[in-house]
Amino acid sequence: MIDRDIKNKILHSQKMEITEHFVYKNLAAIAKKEKHAEIFKKIAEDELKHYEFFKTLTNEELGPDRFKVFWYTTISRTLGLNFGLKLMEGGEGSAQGVYKSLKPAYPNIEKIISDEEKHERALLDMIDEERLMYMSSVVLGLNDALVELTASLAGFTLALQDSRLIGVVGAITGIAASTSMAASEYLATKHEQTDKDPIKASLYTGVAYVGTVILLVAPYFFLKNIFVCLGLAILNALFLILIFTFYISVAKDLSFKKRFLEMAGLSLTIAVITFFIGLAIRKFFGVSA
Repeated sequence: MIDRDIKNKILHSQKMEITEHFVYKNLAAIAKKEKHAEIFKKIAEDELKHYEFFKTLTNEELGPDRFKVFWYTTISRTLGLNFGLKLMEGGEGSAQGVYKSLKPAYPNIEKIISDEEKHERALLDMIDEERLMYMSSVVLGLNDALVELTASLAGFTLALQDSRLIGVVGAITGIAASTSMAASEYLATKHEQTDKDPIKASLYTGVAYVGTVILLVAPYFFLKNIFVCLGLAILNALFLILIFTFYISVAKDLSFKKRFLEMAGLSLTIAVITFFIGLAIRKFFGVSA
């Protein structure tokens, strides 16, 4: 007779394995490269074997978690296979602990632990997507736009004192800077020894920059209070930093907290400095609302 606590752990693992079986099966169907599809098919087969092993212990038939199958499949399809898979693998950290806790009672589970630690991880790390290859270009556009435009908007807010005017000037400044950054990225990539296409790299940089500009200047076109607009622009900047840092941290196995604090701290510090520069310029030239 299996202890209730142990059986619950086994049932949880059994359900997780059948859920992952369907996730990997779906990913095999949407993978663009044949070698990636084969990797997913192999992993799906292994997950099904793991499920069958747990079923021999519980004597229960379980279905997958349909929401998780949909969620991880959709995330992988929209944000990239690397991100979806790393996110899923990150959520499975507790599974290793469960498996090891079951090992004394069920020595055969060692094969599953070996599969999880060696086979799946090694195969998933082979995946190299275009989105990650061009991530440095996205980082360039995003970082530059966040630091420069957040600071510029802080300065314009004090110097110009008109929300619509600040929005227009900010948009012009940002779009002009985006073309400059895209051109710089094109030239830099063209002269590097890399597999990246210079045109694609410049597009990734330019699009990331323009998208950031739109999000930051938007409040100035809809609201009148310039300080509320500035506050919303800063909140939007922090939101972008949060989302992007989470994405890159998961996809590349980097420290989220360190990168977020570093990027947010830099943007806010320069924004505060520029805010007071704008105040000084306004006082010096006698600009009034």
